[in-house]
Amino acid sequence: MDRLLSTADAALRTLFARPRASRICPTLPAEQGVLDAQDRQLSGALMRVNHVGEVCAQALYTGQALATRDPGLKAHYEAAGLEETDHLAWTAERLEELGARPSLLNPLWYAGAFALGFAAGKVSDKVSLGFVVETEKQVAAHLDSHLERLPRDDQASRAIVAQMRDDELRHAREAEAAGAVRLPAPVRGIMRAAAKVMTTTAHRI
Repeated sequence: MDRLLSTADAALRTLFARPRASRICPTLPAEQGVLDAQDRQLSGALMRVNHVGEVCAQALYTGQALATRDPGLKAHYEAAGLEETDHLAWTAERLEELGARPSLLNPLWYAGAFALGFAAGKVSDKVSLGFVVETEKQVAAHLDSHLERLPRDDQASRAIVAQMRDDELRHAREAEAAGAVRLPAPVRGIMRAAAKVMTTTAHRI
């Protein structure tokens, strides 16, 4: 019961509370550029997609932590989730600065990601870690594409995305070191397709 209540609390905090970062946002005031209306709109859409990704990251790690019976692995997921909270806070703050809103479908994204994380965790811990590896690698590639698309003058968003990418790649390496198995190609393909649907939708809604 305690674990279920904790899981519900994590969902409510992710979706409705203002996230608080434990690390300073990797943006310096001197890096702030002046964006025209078109660039501001593009940055807002891209950062909304990134914010959705962090909502999903919270859900995935929460679902995996609930599913595992290994105390050490549970602690690993919880620690990674705390670091992802920094990303959630940074992207939420940047959305406000750009005058953009979060995705209206965040509860749906959270529910789907939680279900996937919990299901992967119930298959086995090694598969669950493999899910982390593949997810984080796909997210890092996605963030690389955003670094190419973000306006050059939006150094604030670019600094956040670059730090997020580095953190995601580290999470993938840590999961590999913890014993992750490589997921089958069809599963990786389905994950890419699902991510494409999510990012395309979140860009607008």
